[in-house]
Amino acid sequence: MRFASRFFEANGIRLHAITAGDESRPLVILLHGFPEFWYGWHKQIDPLATRFYVVAPDQRGYNLSEKPAAIADYTLDVLASDVVALARACGRNRAFIVGHDWGGVIAWWTAAYYPETVERIVILNAPHPLAIRRLLRRSIGQLFRSWYAGFIQIPTIPEVLVQARDYAALVSAMRRSSRPETFTAGDFEQYRRAWEQPGALTSMMNYYRAFARRPQPGEGRLQAPTLILWGKKDVTLKPELAKLSARYCGRAEVRYFPNATHWLQHEEPEAVNAAILEFFG
Repeated sequence: MRFASRFFEANGIRLHAITAGDESRPLVILLHGFPEFWYGWHKQIDPLATRFYVVAPDQRGYNLSEKPAAIADYTLDVLASDVVALARACGRNRAFIVGHDWGGVIAWWTAAYYPETVERIVILNAPHPLAIRRLLRRSIGQLFRSWYAGFIQIPTIPEVLVQARDYAALVSAMRRSSRPETFTAGDFEQYRRAWEQPGALTSMMNYYRAFARRPQPGEGRLQAPTLILWGKKDVTLKPELAKLSARYCGRAEVRYFPNATHWLQHEEPEAVNAAILEFFG
């Protein structure tokens, strides 16, 4: 993998990012989810860098990026503003955005409320934030799958339990929710180093806390062309969320991967990379 490690001043905080490719090319921003960091895109960075300038940040609160203390520092409005500010810090007014899990939720919000910044977006196993809220109100099955989000609302205790036995709970959750051998021992060493950064666990969980405490206003509709890639064996998010999310788009395509789980870009990297490159043109 050929890349550079950089820090950007964006939206009043310091964000760490991995960059790759020719800076004169169109900008692609890769937004990771919970509980990953930039490394969640390590199978995508090089292939995308053949045609784009790729920036894969540690989102605020993760790994080497700055970790504001307040829950209010992790609302969708703030997180979307980070994406816009990062594009500006790269000298760009517009960017292509790819997001997985929480990164996908942030990509949805950025495209909806900062349309002038977003060329196109690709979403991997991440519901539009208003779609998941609506499904939770009418689906016992999705409510059951999302139990962990409710548990995270408890102060302190989730951090203590997650950190126990060398982050065994997070490692187990990732292994159980993915196909066999998706994550190696070396991968988990990378993740543990990120999780053990001071303040990281609380910051990571504050994404869930902020989302639960602050209603998301507006219609959340977006006009940027959107590609939704969805592993149908996701144990936390129902497949119907992909099509429910597409209803918020002016133009969207949904592609299902029948044998993939929530960790789609890890399990089907060649297919995901090809889909992104084709869609971004």
